[in-house]
Amino acid sequence: MLTSFIKNRKSDIFLAVVFAIFIISFAVVFTVFFKLLYYFDIDFLNLSESTGLSADVIRHNYDVLIQYQSLFYQGDLNLPNFVMSTSGRIHFEEVKRIFEAIQIICAISGIMTLIMGIYRIKQHEYRFLRLTSLFSVGIPLVIGFFAAIDFNKAFILFHQIVFRNDYWIFDETTDPVITILPETFFMHCLMLIIGIVLVISLILYLIYLRQRKKILENI
Repeated sequence: MLTSFIKNRKSDIFLAVVFAIFIISFAVVFTVFFKLLYYFDIDFLNLSESTGLSADVIRHNYDVLIQYQSLFYQGDLNLPNFVMSTSGRIHFEEVKRIFEAIQIICAISGIMTLIMGIYRIKQHEYRFLRLTSLFSVGIPLVIGFFAAIDFNKAFILFHQIVFRNDYWIFDETTDPVITILPETFFMHCLMLIIGIVLVISLILYLIYLRQRKKILENI
């Protein structure tokens, strides 16, 4: 019986880790392709005034950039209204590879979570929901904490860790697209990612408490 408990415990932990990976990667993928956030920031951050471009032009170029990030898009990035330097183009290619990897991770972890989760639920085992909730909030809260202290410093540190070159440091004269991608927008993206993870984690924990209550009532 002890062996069975340990085995189930390990299974719960493994499932919780996979589920947490899915939640975080899903939050990232959702945020990247959630264009309405950027559309809101066009007006909120006064991008038309600061760049001298119309909202329609800014929106169209952003749509092209986001389409380029899709796992299903194969081809070069050609922004209609912006020229790009060689280093700028390389950086966007690197970003695309990262986002493609995240999309693949999201899909694989999602499938694994679905299969393993259904199996555990059929066994009336819900501990993995509580563990997933706890695992999911850890990394985003730590990142959010440091970002809240100094987002600019956290933003720079993130790029230094992820990228092995300085191509992410854009010059407006050679890569004017950076003018429509202000740092504040990325801060809003981080806030949305953390918000999604926290909401999903809370829902999972509440489901766990509800199912645990039902089980105790039936004992």
